[in-house]
Amino acid sequence: MNTAIIIINVLCFLYLELQGSTENAGFMLAHGAMFAPLVVDHGQYYRLVTSVFMHFGVSHLLNNMLVLFVLGDNLERALGHVKYLIFYLLCGVGANLVSMTVNLMTGSLSVGAGASGAIFGVVGGLVYAVGVNRGRLEDLTSRQLGVMILLTLYHGFTSMNIDNAAHIGGLAAGILLGILLYRKPRRYTGYGI
Repeated sequence: MNTAIIIINVLCFLYLELQGSTENAGFMLAHGAMFAPLVVDHGQYYRLVTSVFMHFGVSHLLNNMLVLFVLGDNLERALGHVKYLIFYLLCGVGANLVSMTVNLMTGSLSVGAGASGAIFGVVGGLVYAVGVNRGRLEDLTSRQLGVMILLTLYHGFTSMNIDNAAHIGGLAAGILLGILLYRKPRRYTGYGI
């Protein structure tokens, strides 16, 4: 499922690039990017999902897909294919809802797109799963995840045009959904019927 999500992101990017410029906010807005007033005032709720599969330029796409490629499979194996897809989509929507709320509260309305909110959700789910498994899940440790989160948030807060509200919202959604959907594998005790 993780590979399918990456392929869909790449195909969406290629389709949009063939139609116009993914670095043009107006073009992206016309094709489903996130914009709070259109969701709230005009009921265009589909933007909560479509924007998760859109990226502003090739470097935005490559950065997000690289992180998803490295981390997503771990969570997919822990949750299972269907749960992982539901988890990913809900994290993306949750990240967009948090971003939209912050945008409306601060009045700094901007066009948003990208998988990073959903990817931060994956990180949040892994934080929970790693914690439940005493600091390790397969080859991931709590220290590795913590360093990655801190570096990514630091980059977000020190760079322009980064939606930190979506990142934090995705991370929180991922932890919450991890609690709801992840079950630690039971150890085989050798006893049975």
